[in-house]
Amino acid sequence: MKKFFKKTLRVIVAFSIFWYCKFVYRIKIVGKENVPKEGALLFCGNHRTYLDPPLITVTAGRKMSFMAKEELKNNPFIRFLCFTFDGIWVKRDNKDIGSLKSAMKILKNGGCVGIFPEGTRNGMEKNEGKLKNGASYMALKTGAKIVPIGIQGPAKPFTKNTIIYGEPLDFSEYTSGKIDKDIEDKVSEELKEKIIALTNMQI
Repeated sequence: MKKFFKKTLRVIVAFSIFWYCKFVYRIKIVGKENVPKEGALLFCGNHRTYLDPPLITVTAGRKMSFMAKEELKNNPFIRFLCFTFDGIWVKRDNKDIGSLKSAMKILKNGGCVGIFPEGTRNGMEKNEGKLKNGASYMALKTGAKIVPIGIQGPAKPFTKNTIIYGEPLDFSEYTSGKIDKDIEDKVSEELKEKIIALTNMQI
């Protein structure tokens, strides 16, 4: 009964968010055919506003668990969304092994995880253009492919906003040997270039 309730709630909330985004934020979805129907995936995009996680969750076409900073528990709506979509709370100021293990378990079981490799909203501007290595580490450790995402638009009501799904990135060539920080940095840099390209793509 509990599983049925959760699944029903998820369908209703996803439907509501999708049409809210379509009507209020004039969302256009591009490249959804690039998202594989099966297999472990990390969804990684640029992070502009609090609208981004639910937007990706309801348009990707795959059930996913999004990673969110623990401070957002103070926001009742975001806490409700994390409950509904099985979000993973992350303690950003600590080495939160528990959340990392939870995400990697999902990926190893063929599931999907959403994460913003910027680490925070507009993170590349704050981190001297760099991404955090969490996504690259998980991809290299689990063999999951990464779906890069570019989100365009001001995220203001009744303005045009677009979410673009790129082709999956496969970094399995790096998993045969020792995975060190240099490889993680290399994967993060390639991911960053893809996200920026999608964010700036002319539609």
